[in-house]
Amino acid sequence: MTIRAAADGSALGNPGPAGWAWYIDDDNWSAGGWKHATNNQGELTAVLQLFRETKHLDDDLLILCDSQYVINCVTKWMPGWKRKGWRKADGKPVMNVDLLKEIDAELAGRRYRFEWVKGHANHPLNEAADARARAVSEAFQRGTAIPSGPGLAGRAAPATPAVAEPAEEAPSLFSFDDDEPEESVSLTVNLTRAEYDRLASRARLRKSSVEDTLRGLI
Repeated sequence: MTIRAAADGSALGNPGPAGWAWYIDDDNWSAGGWKHATNNQGELTAVLQLFRETKHLDDDLLILCDSQYVINCVTKWMPGWKRKGWRKADGKPVMNVDLLKEIDAELAGRRYRFEWVKGHANHPLNEAADARARAVSEAFQRGTAIPSGPGLAGRAAPATPAVAEPAEEAPSLFSFDDDEPEESVSLTVNLTRAEYDRLASRARLRKSSVEDTLRGLI
């Protein structure tokens, strides 16, 4: 038997009030979050919690995910990162390494696969997970009760947050799903004057060029 579930994250401001959620059906879903985190941290935590709450079941797990960053992290990049001491090909530390290590620990002995789905395209499970993750981030923003969900049927929902407060991910001007592209590509970015001024200010503080400063934010 295969458990089919969607996992999603949300961050208002990215970083900002953030939430995560996994969803199987209206009787089986869970959510949580933090006052301040990134969307990628929410996406990764949703997957981590889905693995944790289904670990006692002898079923295959199909994870529907709209984040290619998360899918690539788990299915493509982690083995190489582990061999390099959790560093990327350029020698820089891997972002969100604590969450990735926890996911890696949950994979042993599990039968699972990921399927990418386009976000905000009326996919029922993805929309349900997205709505619950966003509801958590909005609850943190308003300071209201967190809708944590029933968890897996027959099991209590985990406390919120279900994992430790995530390590701060460096704020950036832009968000990219592809964390470690295999080859160099050219990218043209149209910035407002305010965005360019912020980037130039960072470059001056780092005593670096605008181009190198932008590259360092990716």
